[in-house]
Order: sequence, then structure tokens, then C-alpha cells
Amino acid sequence: MKHAIERRDILILAELGSVVFASGLLGFGCGGSQTASARSPAPAAAAPSGTKSAGVREDFVFLQLSDTHWGYSGSANPHAAMTLKDTVATINASSIKPDFVVFTGDLTHMTDDPALRRQRLREFREIVGGLAAKDLHFLPGEHDASKDAGAAFKEQFRGVPYSFDHKGVHFVILDNASDAGSGLGAGQLTWLASDLATYEPATPIVVFAHRPLFDLFPAWDWATSDGSQAIAILAKYPSVTVFYGHIHQEHHKMTGAIRHHSAKSLIFPLPAPGSVPKKSPLPWDPEHPNQGLGYRSVDFHREQPTPAMHELEVKT
Repeated sequence: MKHAIERRDILILAELGSVVFASGLLGFGCGGSQTASARSPAPAAAAPSGTKSAGVREDFVFLQLSDTHWGYSGSANPHAAMTLKDTVATINASSIKPDFVVFTGDLTHMTDDPALRRQRLREFREIVGGLAAKDLHFLPGEHDASKDAGAAFKEQFRGVPYSFDHKGVHFVILDNASDAGSGLGAGQLTWLASDLATYEPATPIVVFAHRPLFDLFPAWDWATSDGSQAIAILAKYPSVTVFYGHIHQEHHKMTGAIRHHSAKSLIFPLPAPGSVPKKSPLPWDPEHPNQGLGYRSVDFHREQPTPAMHELEVKT
């Protein structure tokens, strides 16, 4: 890559969530359960009249964090009161300065008390406001938004959906958590189709959502009720990557040419889909306090066609 990145700095940042070197999104993708594989860029379609590009393509770094659950208190993570603050400090201590940080939902832990919900969202925003990052992006999770259709979330953060361009990549922020039916809704689907229609077909597209857009395990609410409609819209474009949270573990999925990657949680891990009768946090292990709270480093180099994805455990 054109800018020098020390491995020690990758590991510092990677302990926090998913470090993504976005040059790899400009034509190559990752697939499989644990390994990365090369994917040749799809042939570029002729750009319809009036479409635009996302700008000049350059290498850059962004950081994805998910499911921080600020306000959680329980046996699944006795250190929950410090996890987010320690994360902010670790990011700031690294020499890598991500172009932006995105939080893919469940910023706070669910409560039935509207006042406490707003307090937790304010506290979360104050803590992450200390991040030394150029830009921050936030998605609601069901813990933040399902009790009030996202009303409290919208008081603290920009409304979702929205999109932005960054160094040749078009980013889309979706909300599949505020709807009590776990869907995007007709209005958001119409917006998505309209938003993408203004771009050249070959534009690299990155989508952020809280829930998986595909049916991972609907019995555990690990799905989006109308996600298949979103996937059908995205499938018209040759280079699409979806990053999501919600399931508190690593997972990779291909739907046609679309790549889906989940992020681990910073608060507690959840069991593999359908592996136990009832979904609940995995037990805390004092001998391995960060077990299941992993990190991902994704290395993309323009000079090499194959990106490398590494899933590692956090070390205390």
C-alpha cells in the first residue's frame, strides 16, 4: 500500500472490531468461512447517461465497531463499564488514524425506561466523541431503537438511511432495527434503489446494517424481514460488500456476488446460530476474559490480487 502501516498498529486497532483496508473493496472480495479468496472484478457495465462516480479511488482505512451495549451490567462481562472507554483509549493510542469509524448498532443496552435510554445514548456519544477520528457514523440496533421506533436515537445521531462517498467508494447506511418487524420498509427500499441508481454501475458499494440482510437464523431474529428485496437491489451492481453486527460473532456469507461479513461484539459473544435451544450470551470465563471478543484484520494491497482476512482473539 502507498502508506506505511506497522503490523503492531494493525493489531492494536484490530483488537477492537474490524479493521478494513478499503483498497480491497475496489475490485476484490472475501468469501468462505475463515479464509480470503480472490475475486476478479466484474466487467464494468456502460454507465447510463447522468450517472456519477464516487470520486478518485485511493487506499484508506476505516474501523467498524459493533454491539458495544453501553449500560449492560451482568455476569457475561463483569468489565462492561470500562470496555467502551478502554476501546476509545486504545484507538487513540495507535498511530493508525482511520478515515472514519462506523458503529453498526446496539450502541446501548436495551431498557424499557425512555429516560434511561436517552441517558445511555448521551453517555455513549460523549465517550466515543473522544475518538481521534476524522468522522463517525452510527447505526441503530434493536437495543437502541426498537422500543420507540428510533425516536431517542434520532435525538442524538443523524437519521438513517443516508449515504456518502469516500475516496472512490459509495457507502450506504441502512436502518433495519427501528422497525418492530425487523425490516427496512418500503420507503427505505425505494430510497436505496434511487440512491444507487445515480452511480456508475461499476462503483464499489459498501453497505452497513445492523441485522444481516439475508436469513441467517430467523428464529433468533438473525434476519431482515424484507432483506431479500434489498439484496435484489444490490445484486444489480458488480462490487457490493455488506458489513453488519447483531450476531456477536464472525460470520461470512455470499449471496450471489454480494459479500456479507459480520463483526464480533465488544461486550459478550453469542452462540453459533441454532447451536443451542435458546440464544443467550456465552458464559464469562475469568481465565479467558476476552474469549469470543475477537478482532479482524483485513489486509488489501493493490499490488496483490488476493486480500488476507485474519480472525484473531483479543489478548489481555
